[in-house]
Amino acid sequence: MSKRELRKYLKELTKVQLEEQLIDLYERFKPVKEYYDFAFNPKENELIELCRFQISKEYYPVGSRKAKMRRSVAQKWIKKLILLDAEASLLADVMLFNIEIALAFSGEHIIRQESFFTSIYKSFDETLRFVSEKGILAEFKGRIEKIAGDTWDQQWPNRNAFEDLADMYLQ
Repeated sequence: MSKRELRKYLKELTKVQLEEQLIDLYERFKPVKEYYDFAFNPKENELIELCRFQISKEYYPVGSRKAKMRRSVAQKWIKKLILLDAEASLLADVMLFNIEIALAFSGEHIIRQESFFTSIYKSFDETLRFVSEKGILAEFKGRIEKIAGDTWDQQWPNRNAFEDLADMYLQ
């Protein structure tokens, strides 16, 4: 069904029928419920804390489990924040936190997977692009410089790429 067909269909419904359909969607689909719950009661700080906790659990799990270091977990939470239309600076904070926690972990552990470094670089690139597009780059300049410096200090194989990217955006 195209948007045009959907609009035509919705115009034919009465207000009561439309309300019933929205309530049905709200009850049936978790993403719809989350969207409306967030739209009418945006507890952004609680959601940000949950995101930070879930991301940190990937590197520092509760209990004696082994760290999984999955970038996909952070990406899932970031995507959720984007869908909920969270404030840009809060979203950028979570994006940078994801990179910072990975750096903290790599400072304490030897990481041999090249894909780890490539993945974190991709996250860094996406973060810099996001903060630049939203016009909040200056707000996060210190953290961005620290990330680039930490990759250099920890001798990451792609540390030059991190530094070049940071320089490109911060010039």
